[in-house]
Amino acid sequence: MKFFIDTADVKEIREAAAMGLVDGVTTNPSLVAKTGRKFRDVLLEICDLVKGPVSAEVVGTQHDAIMAEARELAGLRPNIVVKIPLIPEGLKAVRTCSGEGIKTNVTLCFSATQALLAAKAGAAYISPFVGRLDDVSTNGMQLIGEIVQIYQNYDFPTEVLVASVRHPMHVHEAAMIGAHVATCPLSVLLQLSKHPLTDAGLAKFLADWEKVPK
Repeated sequence: MKFFIDTADVKEIREAAAMGLVDGVTTNPSLVAKTGRKFRDVLLEICDLVKGPVSAEVVGTQHDAIMAEARELAGLRPNIVVKIPLIPEGLKAVRTCSGEGIKTNVTLCFSATQALLAAKAGAAYISPFVGRLDDVSTNGMQLIGEIVQIYQNYDFPTEVLVASVRHPMHVHEAAMIGAHVATCPLSVLLQLSKHPLTDAGLAKFLADWEKVPK
């Protein structure tokens, strides 16, 4: 499984990268707004830091507007993946991008049929939002299993990118199901390494070491 970090904070990306946990980055307008910096400046700095895919989201909602943004974004750096919302005009743009060799990450996916349409349109990635589904009493991880199965049934190359990850169990279940990517905030990535028995074991080893004659 590949790990993407879901942030626009360069400090967080550097910290995760130091642990070997950054295969790519996902951003969105909300994450960029938190930085207080210009979108283009943030995006270029991230692309220079991370060699893997960096998802940059469009804000247009009509095909022509989406395509204007997509071409501009894709021209900035070769590792940029254009993030497009799962709406009819977005699917049209995904198809156009596919024809032009522009990789896309289709976002705001909440159903298996939406994911099927994105794959048919030529998306490189589909981003189902598991946490937001859980918030409305729907099983987000069940959706991941359905999408993985459908993509396997028809041999779609689109990668399942599990988004809106809230806790380590989302990552665990996604890996068991066979999702290709999990994109997580730094807090969740750090939680993945935590276990009380690890902490207790280390504390005992260090305490015992103090008893060893020096």
